[in-house]
Amino acid sequence: MARSKKGRCVKKNKHQNHEEDVGLVKAPHSFVIHRGTGEHIVELTRDFRRVMEPFTASSLRERKHNTIKDFVSVAGVLHVTHMSVFSRTEMGMYLKLARLPKGPTLTFKIHNFSLTRDVISSLKKQMVFEEAFKNSPLIVLNNFSGEGMQMKLMASMFQNMFPTINLTTVNLSTIRRCVCLNYNTTTKHIDFRHYAIKVVPVGLSKSVKKLVQAKIPNLSKCHDYSEFITKAMMSESEAEDDDTSHVTLSQKLSSRGNHEKGTSAIRLHELGPRMTLQLMKVEDGLFDGEVMFHEIVHKTEEEIQRIKKSRDDKKKLKEKRKKTQDDNKEKKESKKNENKEKSLKGMKKKENDTLMHKYAKESNDANAFEEDDDAQYYREEVGQEPDKDLFKGNSSMKRKQSYAPKYKPKSKKVKFSDDKQRNK
Repeated sequence: MARSKKGRCVKKNKHQNHEEDVGLVKAPHSFVIHRGTGEHIVELTRDFRRVMEPFTASSLRERKHNTIKDFVSVAGVLHVTHMSVFSRTEMGMYLKLARLPKGPTLTFKIHNFSLTRDVISSLKKQMVFEEAFKNSPLIVLNNFSGEGMQMKLMASMFQNMFPTINLTTVNLSTIRRCVCLNYNTTTKHIDFRHYAIKVVPVGLSKSVKKLVQAKIPNLSKCHDYSEFITKAMMSESEAEDDDTSHVTLSQKLSSRGNHEKGTSAIRLHELGPRMTLQLMKVEDGLFDGEVMFHEIVHKTEEEIQRIKKSRDDKKKLKEKRKKTQDDNKEKKESKKNENKEKSLKGMKKKENDTLMHKYAKESNDANAFEEDDDAQYYREEVGQEPDKDLFKGNSSMKRKQSYAPKYKPKSKKVKFSDDKQRNK
């Protein structure tokens, strides 16, 4: 018995219905995309995705034919709540922040920016590690308590883009980054900064701190280990000079030397990017709708009512066109179904005719076979060739009898009114 060939061994995919974590589902997720191909716009988009990690699509692939509707259609399935769009026009570069799925939309003008690679290369001490991006950053807002609807919208938009923190249950070891936003009331500009947080113990010399933090010291200039400690006793860390950076820890951190109820200093290392933003416009809908605030253009009440009326008319016209399209679509579908039924009936009729012709042909072939068989029998018994019309008549009669209608004619009964007519 031949051995059957077996394909390549494939690991079975075990479908396990794991319920999603409630905290992950409720956390705000974001899409960061760009429109157009301006200068440095692609790299700035990539840097901003890095800021929004881990609750963002870091490897999101965009195509030229993708529209905003394409991203909105999949946002609900992926629990995406916010969208950030970078774009460049002749007037400059802009950033749009939108709340999905129905708005509002905030449009910021980017006056100047610095990419992440430029920020890190300009620092003397660089601190970039992947562990910091496994948790969302801490959001810090300054001077966003001014009057006006736009100030409240900006503050709520920035706060809701990042997960909330419960102070009673938060783990301090997970807070590795922070996003700082400072609003300047005179220039109306917003300074955007992104930092990495480092906590170091206080009250220790540099040499002892190196030992505590498991760093291997350089003992090449020392004759003894004690000499290394005594020489470095007088040099203190730069964080200890500033008392405002000292904090008392409420819990133990994962970094060495930081114990519960101990005093430590907080240091910030900038990660980038840097941006200087200015709010230009607030729209009620998703990238379209009533303009609730504009920094440059101010309209009167009559103009606002006129714009609102024209927008309502466009909306009604759009709904009417959509209804007409739906009706036409239903008519086309019904007509298509009717034509389909007709074609099926025609196909069935054609199939029946084909079967009838096939049956008739088979019967004719059978009769011809019978004629040939009778002629051969006559030759063998009599020893002569039969006449041409000897067996043809019989076969024709058989065919006539086979196809003749099988019924018995009814006898006509004549009714007589009296005996005279019966005798006649």
